[in-house]
Amino acid sequence: MTETRVPSRVFPRAKQDADAAAQSVSTPQTESPAYKLAFQDMDFLLRENLRPVRFQLELLKTQLILEEAHIGSTFVFYGSARIPEPAKAQALLDMATDDKSRRIAESLVAKSKYYDMARELAQLCSNFPRDEAGKRHFVVCSGGGPSIMEAANRGATDVHAESIGLNIVLPHEQAPNPYVTPSLSTQFHYFALRKMHFLLHARALAAFPGGFGTFDELFELLTLIQTGKIEPMPVLLFGREFWERVVNFDALVEEGVVSERDLGIFRYVESAAEGWAVVQQFYRERQEKNAPK
Repeated sequence: MTETRVPSRVFPRAKQDADAAAQSVSTPQTESPAYKLAFQDMDFLLRENLRPVRFQLELLKTQLILEEAHIGSTFVFYGSARIPEPAKAQALLDMATDDKSRRIAESLVAKSKYYDMARELAQLCSNFPRDEAGKRHFVVCSGGGPSIMEAANRGATDVHAESIGLNIVLPHEQAPNPYVTPSLSTQFHYFALRKMHFLLHARALAAFPGGFGTFDELFELLTLIQTGKIEPMPVLLFGREFWERVVNFDALVEEGVVSERDLGIFRYVESAAEGWAVVQQFYRERQEKNAPK
């Protein structure tokens, strides 16, 4: 008896129908916007009342890309888009023409060491082996932009590893840095969904000196861990001097608005090696704690 083969599907794929629709004859009916397939009608998809659908699409697209790339976890890098690598920081200082610009340039020169630290940390975590299922872990994930973000993606490239860039549309022209793996370079419209994707796969996070954006991203994670909405993970603040100058965490405890225990959510570190050691120790202790007695 001949083996019976059951078809895997009976409906045509969306792409097939989309191709067929493109070949339709031109009539007043087919030329009307109402006749377009809904998923090909950009005017329809961009309507104000379609925002919930766009939320879903923006969440789903990046999730599928990471799953299909066998990414099991990420190491997220936050930090300023204005701290260049040391040579470029020095060039800014050389071009300074007044006291104010010179002071800012001198500050950036002093902080340019964090570019090198982010790059080195990315090299270290990118060498982490795949697991038994072939999943990659501690894959470098940045905002895809310049400066500290560039350093992270560049560090992964240094050791021939892929890395993720979660870029976002901004009013001023900008593009992903050249070190992001093209197939893992995604773009967002909604800040909220971008921040969600930063943390969905994160198993460690490094926050380098930065401004409003870095604060926004970092404090969301601190809040999620504080409130138990996300399991604790290594949160590394690079540069104690910077962080203690711009945020008085101890004062928050003294004012009674956070507990002293909350300050244990993060660790200050001063080098890439120290930061990577903290991450390794965190997961060693967790594994020992969860090991069968």
